[in-house]
Amino acid sequence: MQEWGLEPIVGENALNIYGRFAGTKEERISDLQWALNSKDIKAILCSRGGYGLIQIIDDVDFAHFELYPKWMIGFSDITILHSAVAAYDIASIHGSMSKYLCENSESAELLRKFLFGEIPDYTIPSNALNRNGMATGNIIGGNLSVLSGLRGTHFEPDCAGKILFIEDIGEEPYNIDRMLHNLKLGGIFEEISGLIVGYFTEYEEDPQMKATLPELIYSIVSEYNFPVCFNFPAGHNPLHYPLFFGIPATLHVKDEEVTLEFISRKKSLD
Repeated sequence: MQEWGLEPIVGENALNIYGRFAGTKEERISDLQWALNSKDIKAILCSRGGYGLIQIIDDVDFAHFELYPKWMIGFSDITILHSAVAAYDIASIHGSMSKYLCENSESAELLRKFLFGEIPDYTIPSNALNRNGMATGNIIGGNLSVLSGLRGTHFEPDCAGKILFIEDIGEEPYNIDRMLHNLKLGGIFEEISGLIVGYFTEYEEDPQMKATLPELIYSIVSEYNFPVCFNFPAGHNPLHYPLFFGIPATLHVKDEEVTLEFISRKKSLD
């Protein structure tokens, strides 16, 4: 990051260990609140995901952040923060965290471009399960398990008119099936304008489900008309294409390819 001309500042408690967490709840709240409030910090790059934000998110004060927003960057458990800042109509970046930046140079370079306003338009190969069409709207979502845990809370994102992005790691196909049916029963698929399916990794196919995981996802959304893109390179994989959450984008799913274009560009880091 120093090669990008940025000055990394590590939170006071970021290297602490308290069981499976980076410090006690109080220490984690303190670090996050400090980063949100500091006028010297222009982006918050989370070091990793895992689990723990759900314990502290209701104790975080976003009042100063709302007045002086900055980039929030991360994925997985950071889905909670993306959903929280979206409630204030503030954009964020679903992208690689510091733990993973050295694992893939392409992912790191794409994140650098996002931060400095050099936003690419993505083009990826088509997939046999894709459903053609065009959708425009803010991208929202993230890790499916985390989104499922936010259902019924005041941090549950508003999906109406949005392009929903989902990904996950280490979840059994039947559990993915259950979480997606929860979204279906809750009317989410009647509200969204498009669906982007990212990486689903570290799972084993279940013959008893009588379908592969991608086929299960396809069957659940088959009755709707919105475009669907499978195998978008974002999520728990070294190759991770950053996504703007909270900025209008156009998803165009065609026979030969899929394109994703961000319609408006946010101000870059100075």
